[in-house]
Amino acid sequence: MADRQAVRAAWPFVALGGFVLGSAGQLQQATLWPWPAYAALIAAGAAVATALAARRWPGAGRADLALALLAGAAIGAGLAGVRACAFAAQSLDPALEGRDLLVTGVVSQMPQHLGNGLRMRFDVEAGPPGVRLPPRINLTWYAAWPGSSGATRPAPPRLRAGERWRLPVRLKAPHGNANPHGFDLELWAWTQGVQASGYVRTARGVDAAPVRLARAGWRHPVEQAREAVREAIAARVPDAHQAGVLTALVAGDQAAIARADWDLFRATGVAHLMSISGVHVTLFAWLAGWAIGRLWRGSSTLMLRWPAQHAAAVGGVLLAGAYALFSGWGVPSQRTVCMLAAVALLRSGGVRWPWPLTWLAACAAVVALDPWALMQAGFWLSFVAVGVLFASDAGNAADDGSRWQRGPLRLVREQAVVTLALTPLTLLLFQQVSLVGLLANLLAIPWVTLGVLPPALLGALVPALWGLAAWMVQGLMAVLQMLAAWPLAQLSLPAPPLWAGMAGIVGGLLVAMRLPVSMRVLGLPLLLPALLWLPPRPPHGAFEVLAADVGQGSAVLVRTAGHGLLFDAGPRYGRSGTDAGERLLVPMLRALGERPDMLMLSHGDSDHTGGAGAVLAAHPQARLAGSLPAGHALRAGRPFEACAAGRRWTWDGVRFEVLHPFEPMAQAGSNARAMSANTRSCVLRIVAADGAAALLTGDIEAAQESALVARAHGAALRAELMVAPHHGSRTSSTAGFIDAVQPSLVVFQAGYRNRFGHPARQVRARYEAADVEAMDTPACGAVHWRSLQPDAWACERRLRRRYWHHVARLPALR
Repeated sequence: MADRQAVRAAWPFVALGGFVLGSAGQLQQATLWPWPAYAALIAAGAAVATALAARRWPGAGRADLALALLAGAAIGAGLAGVRACAFAAQSLDPALEGRDLLVTGVVSQMPQHLGNGLRMRFDVEAGPPGVRLPPRINLTWYAAWPGSSGATRPAPPRLRAGERWRLPVRLKAPHGNANPHGFDLELWAWTQGVQASGYVRTARGVDAAPVRLARAGWRHPVEQAREAVREAIAARVPDAHQAGVLTALVAGDQAAIARADWDLFRATGVAHLMSISGVHVTLFAWLAGWAIGRLWRGSSTLMLRWPAQHAAAVGGVLLAGAYALFSGWGVPSQRTVCMLAAVALLRSGGVRWPWPLTWLAACAAVVALDPWALMQAGFWLSFVAVGVLFASDAGNAADDGSRWQRGPLRLVREQAVVTLALTPLTLLLFQQVSLVGLLANLLAIPWVTLGVLPPALLGALVPALWGLAAWMVQGLMAVLQMLAAWPLAQLSLPAPPLWAGMAGIVGGLLVAMRLPVSMRVLGLPLLLPALLWLPPRPPHGAFEVLAADVGQGSAVLVRTAGHGLLFDAGPRYGRSGTDAGERLLVPMLRALGERPDMLMLSHGDSDHTGGAGAVLAAHPQARLAGSLPAGHALRAGRPFEACAAGRRWTWDGVRFEVLHPFEPMAQAGSNARAMSANTRSCVLRIVAADGAAALLTGDIEAAQESALVARAHGAALRAELMVAPHHGSRTSSTAGFIDAVQPSLVVFQAGYRNRFGHPARQVRARYEAADVEAMDTPACGAVHWRSLQPDAWACERRLRRRYWHHVARLPALR
């Protein structure tokens, strides 16, 4: 009898767990099935669930629980799949990429201001006759049109959410960089409902000009209110750093926070407080519930109609939901509102579920709203944090069931527990953790939740309070800067494998839970694999090459048994103000556990040196070498080794040799400045102990290729792997040079739909005629190659392929 009761009690856990697992399984698909297959899954799961529910579990057994698990999984996978098929059907037709299109639509989110323009979310109403466009796109409106001569053009007009416009645009499919442990931009676009991105065409020669068709009306009132609050804060708070933090806390505009401030918050472990998190929504719900309860108790009529505690709970949840919606409806806000709603609903009905079931119900609700939240770091941080809070105080949770009513001081203690427990998960997701984070959070949590957030929120009613909130932000940032200046304030570790990360998470939970000390100590060994993990390296005499996907630029990581070399550092990303070093290379090197011994910059062009400053700042131990003129900013204040043909060295049995330039730039005299930087590119050949070789060529052109062939003796140029000269420009990769190198694989590092047309069709045709396998980073992502298996190269996009990833289609050779 007891077993049957236990099985009946387990039914909700099993069904909800199956739903979440089924949704997670569908997200692992590389390609989508036809939608009827997902519909069949839903029908089958619903039929099984209905049959099980009709039995009312009179003699439920383990077999029935297995069926419940399968039914939930089928429904979860089917719902996620049907939604994915419907969304994928709205994708941009590849034939429309790069064409001038006239679209009519509405600005659906408050625009984000850039240094040289603005970025906006645009809901398309109509396109050219007979053309189907995605319903939602991202547009950038530049003051100067990309690709123009650089002449100054008028700044974009002042746009507001809800306005209707007709705009000439050029679009392309969302396409991000695919690198190990890198940010998945295509997943982000998918979760935002965006199927294309592009820019507004304002250059001469465009047939149509932008036209505002209607001012902001009744549509998108929440976005209009957020924009009004953002502008009001900017007008009231003169300091941009303080205004940015307040705007993020009140209106959910995280882009308002300066990049340097985000670096400070991450270094001190308080970044979660600077966006709308569960703590903020919970505090808002507590304050709203307390106020509603006080007002409700003042009316005998209302008290007779409904108990004040129930009115406070429901009112607090509704107002917290409105705040979460106003702030952008992020995953932490969704999770918190679902949790609060579940608790309020259960208490209003006199039901008290065990905390694991409440936790799982909120998780399933968020997954039902957005299955792809399972792929976001914020989801796991949020739900593991909530699980830690429940598990570390399970007895009290069972007693009153509504944490959010206990007051902000209780939240401070709970956040301290969360900070400790989430350290392994933070390392798994971000490969870094703040060693001053616990102290910083103990100070910042009450400071933000009690000192900054209340006046910041009330400032929407009494704007003068924003001055007080800004003063509190100023004091907080002063304290955080002091903590960030401490030695070893932040710890960076390589990304552990999944098994080590999961063991570390379990260990963190054991340490944080309210258990006897003897049981808590058992969690410490589980932390060690994640903390002590060292990524495998090539054996002595071998090397690996990772040609990173950095867009229109070059960056190649070479790893031996005990050393690392980064050849070029990627581009600077134009008007965005970021570069490949900060955005891609530094996080990738950290995740791989790589501390490069040398940064070699082939030449001074910005698509090869744009990220060098960020790499050198993160890795000051790296020696700087390359072909840079004497006055180059990167050479200031640090030793520099000029590239010169004939320079050789050996690392771990692997030989490195510089083949070009024949005369270092520093010794080339006055003619060096007049020469193209491309012509003086470093060319580096790496040879393993078994003879397998790779050739890194920079941006050399036909004349330098001919000179290299003329000076080569025997197999001096031969290499199984070659990074194509000048990204595949038609001025390089001559037939004679290809014949001298005789590569098995050539890699084109270029940007997706780059304006230079790299790699050129005739260049690709030359490699095809020479029977050389060619791959470019837009289609492949980062390219992995090992000297021990020179024919077994791998593409990052193929290694982690998911159905939302864009497939770059190469133009036909003929």
